Amino acid sequence: MNPKFYFLPQEKQQTILNAGFHVFSRNSYRKSPMSEIADAAGISKSLLFHYFRNKKELYLFLWDTCAKITVEEMERSGTYEQTDLFGSMEYGMQAKLSLMRRYPDIGVFAVRAFYEKDPEVSSDIQKSMGRYLAVHAEKKLQKLDPEDFIPGIDLQMMYKEMYWASEGCLWEYIQRGSMDTDAMEKDFHELVDFWKKVYIRTGQGFLYLSVIRDLYDNSIVAYKTGTEQTVTLVLNTIRAAKRNEKVTAELQLHSDQ
Repeated sequence: MNPKFYFLPQEKQQTILNAGFHVFSRNSYRKSPMSEIADAAGISKSLLFHYFRNKKELYLFLWDTCAKITVEEMERSGTYEQTDLFGSMEYGMQAKLSLMRRYPDIGVFAVRAFYEKDPEVSSDIQKSMGRYLAVHAEKKLQKLDPEDFIPGIDLQMMYKEMYWASEGCLWEYIQRGSMDTDAMEKDFHELVDFWKKVYIRTGQGFLYLSVIRDLYDNSIVAYKTGTEQTVTLVLNTIRAAKRNEKVTAELQLHSDQ
């Protein structure tokens, strides 16, 4: 990026960034032309290329800006101060929803970028997310007491599953074309309540969770719970998935067990 961008008045910088968030939030990376962003910003395309050498540079700059804004919001909300995992997840989601209410384009852009498949930018986005998760997941996992959870649970995998499910929930709303943050908040509260029932040690026996997750967008296709870990529990989950999704000959079902 051309450092001269920072010499622009703050209002002009924000106008250009907002134009980028707006255009990229409505289309895939490939279908978002720089000319459309320039028009939305009220500048010429040549001037936009003067500040950003190409579309990839602008896209990744927007991603970094979005990540910075999100982290700042989560710090303000007290997300990182929470010692309870589920409280931290709720605080974090509240911070993201607060951002989406104030800046709808930024919220949609962040989720779209996370799931962007274009090879020109996807690896950079995933590497950036990997670094972020490695830092924040490690901090959260260090605060967890294994005695608070069901015996034998892999805490790192549990955290990843919860993170993937929450991000998949946001992606599902975008796919529907709906950004109803109140509905998202309600769904996420229900999801957290479900996690508490599944993962927290209760002293009343075990509740086993069988989940089928779509590896394309990390959404939960189907899940079932049972008091025993049996083949029947797994088969019931598969039947539920078949009712929820269209099954094709190319479909592959992978299990780590």
